[in-house]
Parts: sequence; C-alpha cells; structure tokens
Amino acid sequence: MTLPPTHTTTVEPAPQVRDDMTVEVAISVLTSARSEHLIVCDEDDQCSGLVTMAHLTAIRDSAAYTDRVRLRDALGTPVSA
Repeated sequence: MTLPPTHTTTVEPAPQVRDDMTVEVAISVLTSARSEHLIVCDEDDQCSGLVTMAHLTAIRDSAAYTDRVRLRDALGTPVSA
C-alpha cells in the first residue's frame, strides 16, 4: 500500500511587536530579526496587521514622517511602488 504524499506548510515565525512602537524602532527590530515582516499587535495582544521593511521605509521616507510616528498610525498608510 502506498500512502499519498503529505503536504506540510512551514511558516517562518515573525516577531510580534506592539502598535505603540515607533516606525524607527520597528525598522531596527525587523533588521535585527532578519525577518520579512513584523506582526503588529494591539494593547489586547490581538493581531492588528503586518508591516514589511518596504512599508516602513516608505513611511520613513515620506514628507509627513516624524520620529513620533507609531505603527498604529502607519498600518493604514498605503505603500507606493
């Protein structure tokens, strides 16, 4: 008897950060973790979104950026290609 091949999906764990973290600190965490994205959680530890380096860099390079911009403010910001 031959069993069918099983398909397993491996999900690389991503760092979880709070949404009150600044964009600048999030960039440092993402760089240090060598991850593709960060999982952003709210004050109730519920996932509220994901951010990537491209997203964070686009926000940091925007004209409206200040060092006080928090991830919760950045989650709704579209990334321009």
